Amino acid sequence: MLPQEVIRKKREGGVLDAAEIAFMIAGLTDGSVGEGQIAAFAMAVFFRGMVRAEAVALTAAMRDSGTVLDWSDLPGPALDKHSTGGIGDNVSLMLAPAVAACGGFVPMISGRGLGHTGGTLDKLDAIPGYVSTPDLGRFRRTVREAGCAIIGQTADLAPADRRLYAIRDITATVESIPLITASILSKKLAAGLGALVLDVKTGNGAFMATLDRSRALAESLVAAANGAGLPTTALITDMNQPLASAAGNALEVMNAVDFLTGRRRDARLHAVTVALAAELLVAGRLASNPQQAAKMVEEALASGRAAEKFGVMVAALGGPVDFVERPDAYLPAAADIVPVEAGTSGVVQAIDTRAIGIAVVELGGGRRNASDSIDPAVGFTALAPLGAEVGGGRPLALVHARSPAAAVQAAQSLRRAYRIGAAGLPATPVIHDRIAPT
Repeated sequence: MLPQEVIRKKREGGVLDAAEIAFMIAGLTDGSVGEGQIAAFAMAVFFRGMVRAEAVALTAAMRDSGTVLDWSDLPGPALDKHSTGGIGDNVSLMLAPAVAACGGFVPMISGRGLGHTGGTLDKLDAIPGYVSTPDLGRFRRTVREAGCAIIGQTADLAPADRRLYAIRDITATVESIPLITASILSKKLAAGLGALVLDVKTGNGAFMATLDRSRALAESLVAAANGAGLPTTALITDMNQPLASAAGNALEVMNAVDFLTGRRRDARLHAVTVALAAELLVAGRLASNPQQAAKMVEEALASGRAAEKFGVMVAALGGPVDFVERPDAYLPAAADIVPVEAGTSGVVQAIDTRAIGIAVVELGGGRRNASDSIDPAVGFTALAPLGAEVGGGRPLALVHARSPAAAVQAAQSLRRAYRIGAAGLPATPVIHDRIAPT
């Protein structure tokens, strides 16, 4: 088999068989297929797309490029969730311990920030001592002890994905739905899960800005995952405003601790967290229907069992044993915390959510380049949602910055991201659709 012939077939619109796809991914992994050929393959897929069988074969080949974990020794189902990314999306920090408190086990392998979105690992790195890339033994012990562990992708899990993504990143082929599908699912399949729920974002703060594009991605992911043997559903959720009222790494961790302990729960964040967790409980046969599952999640939160699970996870992965009780003592804080005045009184009519993410990056809370370090303390809290009344002493947010000059610049960026008007707004749904296998 020749790489150039596989590329030619896809370039001409042909349907590749599983053996041809496995050949290309094996060559990517061992270096026998050149980077230029993989780039040409990615571009052919970008323009020609893939049918369902091809996407399943690509996902399986990338899964099999490294170690595949086995959780069959656990006394309950191995469950996980993946989000396509957004602003103020710290759902994983609450969902994992909530599902664990309901009898599931969540071996969550997460990523770092990408573009304007924050990454779960970057948030957890704000906790002193937290080991986000433990060895496999510690990962397994933590999952068994705490019921959940949120860590980064290890070198031996789906290595083909890292290599292919690096090529896609420099060849403008990142947005290909089949390639996105295989990238996301290969890691989840390699994690040895029993069921998966996907949170596919839509709106101006999402990578897929339109509902049609978000639905196409969700349908591709659900079809490929189930085709590869992993029971999966997806929720399409709104990202036309930040999900949490905080944006920034340590700030989102504090928001999560407040959520878990009941000190403060943002309503939209609460709705998405409960809905996604309920999907997993039903898929893992821990609940018989979504209503029962949602009640179980609410009880796990109200009783404090979810917060306890989070604390056990943090301690097992090297963080402070009393982190949940005293997060202020450990999380880094910015030197300058100032209100961002709206400049005019009225009602928030629209939010450029992506611009808020960019403002966090400009503060130092995200990466301009892959090698950049992150300032975990910076960002925004008390972000005004759509429909909120602002002005007259009611700010758009509080900016957390390392210097007065940085705070002024961030405040200007935030004001530009908000549109203020006189009229109220009708409520907008936070969950647009549910995608199940057909």
